[in-house]
Amino acid sequence: MTQAATGTSTAQVIQRRKTTEPEPGRTRWGITLLVLTILLVVSTTAGLAIGSVQVPPGQVWGIVTHALGADWHEPDWSRARETIVIDVRAPRVLLGAVTGAGLAVIGTALQALVRNPLAEPYLLGVSSGASLGAVSVIVFGVTVFGPVSLSVAAFVGALGALLLVYATARTGGRISSSRLVLSGVAIAAVLTAVLDLLLLTTDRGNEARAVLAWTLGGLGGVDWGTLWLPSTALLLGVGVLMVQARNLNLLLAGEEAATTMGLDVGRFRARLFVLLSLVTGVLVAATGPIGFVGLMMPHIVRLFVGGDHRRVLPTAALGGAVFLIWADIAARTVAAPMEIPVGVLTALCGGPFFLWLMRRDARRGTGRGAA
Repeated sequence: MTQAATGTSTAQVIQRRKTTEPEPGRTRWGITLLVLTILLVVSTTAGLAIGSVQVPPGQVWGIVTHALGADWHEPDWSRARETIVIDVRAPRVLLGAVTGAGLAVIGTALQALVRNPLAEPYLLGVSSGASLGAVSVIVFGVTVFGPVSLSVAAFVGALGALLLVYATARTGGRISSSRLVLSGVAIAAVLTAVLDLLLLTTDRGNEARAVLAWTLGGLGGVDWGTLWLPSTALLLGVGVLMVQARNLNLLLAGEEAATTMGLDVGRFRARLFVLLSLVTGVLVAATGPIGFVGLMMPHIVRLFVGGDHRRVLPTAALGGAVFLIWADIAARTVAAPMEIPVGVLTALCGGPFFLWLMRRDARRGTGRGAA
């Protein structure tokens, strides 16, 4: 194919995409961001107020502002309520927002990198690899990297799983959607089996039970001292991806078109795979594997803001934060006083969404083509 022909083909692809998927205007995007920001404030307030001890919303913000040094009036709450809001619920709610935003952004980037609408850390085995790495540290007591040993092991496991799935699904220089999903499911099954074997053979019964609960995904047990690492990973991931949003848009037209426009696709993918594995590893080390957030949020926000990653990425981050905060609220209250692992609730939401997405793509005929 000549360069002129390739350029013509690229122009046709982009023009067809613009014709069939018109981008919403900036006003609509701004309104969407404003609504999600308001929802995030409301969700955060609800997360701090709802629990076994109910705290009125006005009192919640009084406690928060007082803790920040804004002594506008004398406290009218007990010391116990202040401890519950600041030391117990606030780190948990913030971790939920950080994790939800991170998973949504990772899912958005993965779907663009592999050009598969079904891609997300859970389905591609990335979360399973991160879980295996983290559990190995817990079971064997490895502390080579000190307090960040768990996150380092989770990162190595996530990167290894992603590269293995990518290599397995790639044939003849191309990746088909079906092979990618099947490879991800297969690799995840193998890694999960190895993880289960570690749990069964360990002679530390108490740790095995704790790890088993951790593998279901949850936001409990976090404190202010451990919140900085996932927050830093999220800021790093979102910052880099926003800078690379244009290149992610180029991949929408296909590898050949992106190469024609000057993008080194192989190097670009390799760098982002490392970045996404790093962020996934840190998040999984903090919360355990929480699935389907990265699958649902990108598709939902594209309905409102279109496919431009400069708009999708920040919108998905806000949507993911709101969603996971409410999922955690439900996990704490639906079966109170027992707490349901939040990963169970996200799977109950994401499983039907995944099936609907497959049926939709089958009807459109997009799920059969090479990516």
